Amino acid sequence: MSRVGKKPITLPQNVEVKIENDNLVTVKGPKGQLVRKMPDCLEIELENGILSVKCSSNKKEHRSLYGLGRTLLANMVEGVTKSFVKKLELVGVGYRAAMQGKNLVLNVGYSQPVHFVPQAGIEIEVPAPNKISITGIDKEVVGDTAARIRRIRPPEPYKGKGIRYENEHVRRKVGKAGVVSSG
Repeated sequence: MSRVGKKPITLPQNVEVKIENDNLVTVKGPKGQLVRKMPDCLEIELENGILSVKCSSNKKEHRSLYGLGRTLLANMVEGVTKSFVKKLELVGVGYRAAMQGKNLVLNVGYSQPVHFVPQAGIEIEVPAPNKISITGIDKEVVGDTAARIRRIRPPEPYKGKGIRYENEHVRRKVGKAGVVSSG
């Protein structure tokens, strides 16, 4: 069985978990509320502020969902208490970001600025013109939003320009060498 799946999840005092009979789990905390339908092969139990996950059968498909189910629940609990943050950097001459209301405006080398509208529950901040901070309670949505912003201008390997995650290492390639012809 999964080592991750066996670990119990200790709930903080200000978090409420409600488990309905069709494995619909609702986690409510100070930052908000998350709802997720868990796979039917998992048995989720709540006793004395400790959330535990058990696998109902020994099939390979069910065992593969065992650790995943526990991690998803742990991320829900962490999200409603702390929130998740992803940070991006803009690298390139003239590359900058700014907020226009709730929308993000990116100047990243295209002829027109790119306007990005965030999903509900996502907060975007621009602490510096070349830095973007994405915050939210759902880890999956925060990561997806960061990936969608990065996809607007991914870092290129020759000059390293583009939008990258904070502390991301971009492997650089050597450009074309000047060819001298003897003729």
